[in-house]
Amino acid sequence: MPALLRPALTAFGVACLVSVTALASSGAAFAQAKQQPAPAQQAAPAQAPALKQIALTDKQLDGVLAAQKDMDAITAKLPENTAPDAKVMAQLDGVAKKLGFASYDDYNNVVDNISLVLGGFDPTTKKYVGNDAVIKTQIAQVEADKKMPAKDKKEALDELNEALKTPAPAIENKANIDLVGKYYDKLVAALGDDQN
Repeated sequence: MPALLRPALTAFGVACLVSVTALASSGAAFAQAKQQPAPAQQAAPAQAPALKQIALTDKQLDGVLAAQKDMDAITAKLPENTAPDAKVMAQLDGVAKKLGFASYDDYNNVVDNISLVLGGFDPTTKKYVGNDAVIKTQIAQVEADKKMPAKDKKEALDELNEALKTPAPAIENKANIDLVGKYYDKLVAALGDDQN
C-alpha cells in the first residue's frame, strides 16, 4: 500500500512491517530492506501523526483480512509517490465501510495498531518478544548473510540500525498481543504483501 495512503503510519510502523515481512520470508530474508525506500521515514518524524492506540477486536481483524484483496486491487493501480484523488479515496472508503469500518482512516488506524503489535513478534517462534528484540535478530541475520551483496547489506543494516534508534511506542492494550498472535499467520500473509 503506498505510503501516501497511510498517513498515520509512523516511521516505526514502516519498520514494523518491514521487520515482519522480512523475517517472515525465508531465504532472502532481508531483500526487502533494499526494496523499501520507506518514504514515511524520510518525512520529519515530528510531523507524523501519533498512532491512536485502540483495543482491537476479532471483528476488526477479520475486517482487515477481508479488505486486503479489494484494498490491494485499488492501491496497486496508483502510481508511486502520488496522492490518491477523490475518486480513489471514495473507493477505499467504500471498501472500508462495507467491512464495518467507519472510514478508510478508521481502517488504517486498525492496520497501524496491528502493525505495532506484529513488529514485536518473533516470526520463528510466533511469540511476542518486542520490537527491539526482533530488530536485533534481523541485524544479526543480515550480518551473518554471506550471500547478500555488500551494498545491499550496508543499506539493510543502516535501515535496521535507524529503526532501532526509533523506539516503538509501548503497547497500551496488552490484550492486542494475544489477539494478533491468534491471527498471526493470516496477518503476516495479508499485510506482508502490502510491502512488495
